[in-house]
Amino acid sequence: MEAKNFKRTLITSALPYANGPVHIGHLAGVYVPADIYARYLRLKGEEVLFIGGSDEHGVPITIRARKEEVTPQDIVDRYHNIIKESFEDFGITFDIYSRTTSETHRQTASEFFRTLYEKGVFIERTSEQYYDGEAKQFLADRYIIGTCPHCGNERAYGDQCEACGTSLNPTDLKNPKSTISGSRPVMRETKHWYLPLDQYEPFLRKWILEDHKEWKPNVYGQCKSWLDMGLQPRAVSRDLDWGIPVPVEGVEGKVLYVWFDAPIGYISNTKELCAGDWEKWWKDPETKLVHFIGKDNIVFHCIVFPAMLKAEGSFILPDNVPANEFLNLEGDKISTSENRAVWLHEYLEDLPGKQDVLRYVLTANAPETKDNDFTWKDFQARNNNELVAIFGNFVNRTLRLTGNYFENKVPVCGELTDYDRETLKEFAGVRIDLEKLLDTYHFRDAQREAMNIARTGNKYLADTEPWKLAKTDMNRVATILNISLQITANLSIAFRPFLPFSMEKLNKMLNIKSMEWDRLGSTELLEAGHSLGTAELLFEKIDDGIIEKQIQKLLATKKRNKAADKQTAPVRETVDFADFTKLDIRAGTVLECIKVPKADKLLQFRIDDGLGGRTIISGIANYYKPEDLVGKQVCFIANLAPRKLKGILSEGMILSAENADGSLAVIMPEKNVIPGSEVK
Repeated sequence: MEAKNFKRTLITSALPYANGPVHIGHLAGVYVPADIYARYLRLKGEEVLFIGGSDEHGVPITIRARKEEVTPQDIVDRYHNIIKESFEDFGITFDIYSRTTSETHRQTASEFFRTLYEKGVFIERTSEQYYDGEAKQFLADRYIIGTCPHCGNERAYGDQCEACGTSLNPTDLKNPKSTISGSRPVMRETKHWYLPLDQYEPFLRKWILEDHKEWKPNVYGQCKSWLDMGLQPRAVSRDLDWGIPVPVEGVEGKVLYVWFDAPIGYISNTKELCAGDWEKWWKDPETKLVHFIGKDNIVFHCIVFPAMLKAEGSFILPDNVPANEFLNLEGDKISTSENRAVWLHEYLEDLPGKQDVLRYVLTANAPETKDNDFTWKDFQARNNNELVAIFGNFVNRTLRLTGNYFENKVPVCGELTDYDRETLKEFAGVRIDLEKLLDTYHFRDAQREAMNIARTGNKYLADTEPWKLAKTDMNRVATILNISLQITANLSIAFRPFLPFSMEKLNKMLNIKSMEWDRLGSTELLEAGHSLGTAELLFEKIDDGIIEKQIQKLLATKKRNKAADKQTAPVRETVDFADFTKLDIRAGTVLECIKVPKADKLLQFRIDDGLGGRTIISGIANYYKPEDLVGKQVCFIANLAPRKLKGILSEGMILSAENADGSLAVIMPEKNVIPGSEVK
């Protein structure tokens, strides 16, 4: 498609789901690239709007709310604030970060649906869906569990078996049950509205496959695959009590499907920010619309949302959708459910002030065309060997030498040598080179190109050795340091989209305000005689101990997950009821509890058993403090043959339940009973 000149750029980034915090995978895949692009355009003086917000509807939120015994609104309020704060901490410069539970969004999404409804776009279909008669509601796929027909997992969900990874329909499950009431659901008819994607397939084929061949190969390829398989109508409503009610009279208990509702959030958030001026951003063909997303959202932003916009008829379509692949963590997939992630808010607790280090490493390892891997060792190496040893070292030496030899003022540049000219020539065209990369969303290569300026400067200082020339030729030293300072000032421009916090710091050291983008590549950024600020380290080394702590944190999480994955112990061999009745299980009150000397796991109990008292030794010292058990009632086997443990006669066994991770929980009566009461 022929390049077009636009008056303005509207940038959107995928709306993070507000049922948990954000992690480095989100940052690398979507938000750092989007922020780099927005900062770059602003530096160029272009008119740009960067829209963000939380996606706050859908079944996972209702499931979490039910589990925590709170409302869905409580869940989204909590995580919206955590997510918003994390983005602010990492310098993601949204012009607005709103949410899909706002009144503006409810109105906008409802109006969008009504427009398509009144134009006759939707197909109405009646189908059968599982219904929970006890809970009196239709069940979303995730509210149904049963036996997987492929692997036999008895807790497979209605949309997927997490044991074998097979995608399922609820009707595929054997012995389906409702997770709400535990009852067996029944099939019942329900009516929904569908977007006929198949009718928009010819338009999408031309618009994507012919008009947008410049899109990233991973995006173009996924779109082609979907189109080649043939598009099918997709439901835009569902039976649920959390979401935007379907704006049709006589309809109750139906909401807009979250995939339909969420992308309209880009429009509603723009409305919220721009009020009466919002249409120029969404309806003027001179606005360039760019969606930053992860690969799991490609189909929604390249096929479904454009079909919605086309059906409505008055909106512009995205010019590009530079989706990234996934970022793995230490060789494995990031898993929010297993807490296997580097959460942004926790990162800043462990490594305060190092936002730019993470931004740099995530950009250097950006999964732009394929999945990539984040490791803590690579994080440390890039910080120490690149940010510190190349960038920071060059800036620090340049400023300190200027302070030592020229009273912290920019010296006069004298006659240039051939080597000086070669050095200056190396970064003279850096602005054009960076623009070519940034304009085509190659942020990893653009950052590498910016770092080459620092490499050039570092090599120039090492080769010219002004500290040696200071004894014989101060004019030459002045020229070398003037050139080095010009390179430093260029770095403050080139890296501003990538490392905003560090460049603020560098500008203070140079005693300048942020310079315009079009000055990048100039050799006259700092005038002779200009007073510099106070020199300090731009970056600092990260020690092995800090990295080892993060690695151990991940290993501990992995260990806990393995323990949690351990299957429940199989039921033992069947016994006769008569054999069971031979056990005399009773409840008693703990009178005394102390640790057994030289036995880390053992506690010695004195139990009021209603029969004069007894001593019992139990191996639960790793899980309870002795003083916490005094006064509590426990269940114990009263007729077990006594035996000596560490020289102490134990007259029974206290009953405990073993968790998957091996930890023990003492079995206690729900309410107090008379000591010696039998357990039946």
